[in-house]
Amino acid sequence: MSQQNKKLTVDVLVLGGGPAGAWAAWSAASKGAKVVLADKGYVGTSGATAPGGTTLLVIPPIAELREQAVQSRLKAGGYLSENAWIHRVLDQVEVNLEQVEHWGYPFPKDEDGQSLRTHLHGPQYMQIMRKVVLKAGVKIWDQSPALELLHDEHGVGGARGINRLTGEKWEVKANAVVMATGGCAFLSKGLGCNVLTGEGLLMSAEVGADMSGMEFSRQYAPSFAEGSVTRGRMLAWATLYDAEGQPLLKGDRTFGGIPELMLKGPVYASMDLADTEEKREFLRRAHPIFFMPLERSGIDPFKEKFPLTLRYEGTMRGTGGLRLIDHDCSTTVAGLYAAGDAASREKVTGAISGGGAYNASWAMCSGSWAGEGAAQYAQSQPKQADGRNLVAAGHHGMPAGSASSAPLEVKPLVSAIQREILPLHINYFRSEPIISASLDRLNALKAYIDRQAPATVQGIVQSREAAAMLTVGRWMYTAALARKESRGLQKMVEYPELDPRQTYRLIVSGVDHIGISTESVPHAHELDVRKEGRAV
Repeated sequence: MSQQNKKLTVDVLVLGGGPAGAWAAWSAASKGAKVVLADKGYVGTSGATAPGGTTLLVIPPIAELREQAVQSRLKAGGYLSENAWIHRVLDQVEVNLEQVEHWGYPFPKDEDGQSLRTHLHGPQYMQIMRKVVLKAGVKIWDQSPALELLHDEHGVGGARGINRLTGEKWEVKANAVVMATGGCAFLSKGLGCNVLTGEGLLMSAEVGADMSGMEFSRQYAPSFAEGSVTRGRMLAWATLYDAEGQPLLKGDRTFGGIPELMLKGPVYASMDLADTEEKREFLRRAHPIFFMPLERSGIDPFKEKFPLTLRYEGTMRGTGGLRLIDHDCSTTVAGLYAAGDAASREKVTGAISGGGAYNASWAMCSGSWAGEGAAQYAQSQPKQADGRNLVAAGHHGMPAGSASSAPLEVKPLVSAIQREILPLHINYFRSEPIISASLDRLNALKAYIDRQAPATVQGIVQSREAAAMLTVGRWMYTAALARKESRGLQKMVEYPELDPRQTYRLIVSGVDHIGISTESVPHAHELDVRKEGRAV
């Protein structure tokens, strides 16, 4: 293989090496598929799960308990989820956690010796996943972000990318691709080597895939002002204070009110509710990454106050992503499957965030389903992908796709995008005229991503990321303006109430020109459509 062009043909290509991608790769390989997993970081340490801890959605297989949980989620999510999918997750997560324990994960035991499979320690979990993926015969390509998908009239057929350390270009042809990278938080840098920019969603849209739930992206989370870790659940042990040291809120009541408090002035936190050494040690073990930036700043969070800010988590903690059309997590493009943050979670969480438990469980379950579905699809094709007439789909932010000789300056473009997406007064306290004006400014920036991308490795990667950030932002605000109501994470000042007549999903498509349509949901009739004289 040439040093400048590493080529390979396999059955399934998995893009993204977090929990969803790892489960997809293992699942596909377990079905006999030849698999490559390409990650922009290092599989096992990159991503949001690896450095922290995560809870799981585990409910005993008692029909009454599970049905209560399902109905509660259906109502909370604005009746946009599907009961059958929630039950699928509850069933599948039990299977996966049993498998993780079989691989050697040391779950604690109760007094009867039964495993308590409700929490995963990220570093141990992802180290195990890397080992089992390699053992299954999967080729892992670390530090190898994908830049564009390959496709033909039959659907996707692989991807092209680059190794960010060596500069070596790579090309993998595969009859099925699992997109397991795509969450967009609009930050310049994420955890580890990951950059949270939505590039997986852009690549998918360029081959014709639809998005769903993009309006439900209004998700911010509290963080230490000098850090970027958004383990907001830790504030359940905190008291919030104003600049004068007067207490504002305590414990679980801190959730949901921080944006409003910050409009009035600075907000500080102290985890003074963890009032014993045992509690403090438990919290340190559960989420060590939460404490790292505080300790580096010389702050004892259990005794001292530390300033808070809000980090925008976008589609990573929101629900939007690739539209799924079947139980195998297939998308609207043949051969393209989606899992984890890349896939819309509406079928499970509806219009609200999945939070830690739902999102972590969704990652492993959707990864398993997507990997199996991709393997079955790839193995059913009459010929391998290298026998197809594939072309690259990348355009915006790509050197070869440039329509202008003017240079693309990434940093000013990213800053301009962030100015429209990050501010609370635009994206959190949404109003129709402000969102509309912001969308106009984002659309005006589209001309810049058609400029000539830098020729360096980092320049190419960052140009593509900037193009993805801009596209995701345009999708989000287009969908937000189309949903003229407040439901779940979608809040609009002019439409403060939920409108039962809008109990449907919004589907967005296209990159240059964004189209929008609706998709019916199975539980819409369960809302009281006759409320206040309304009719279906």
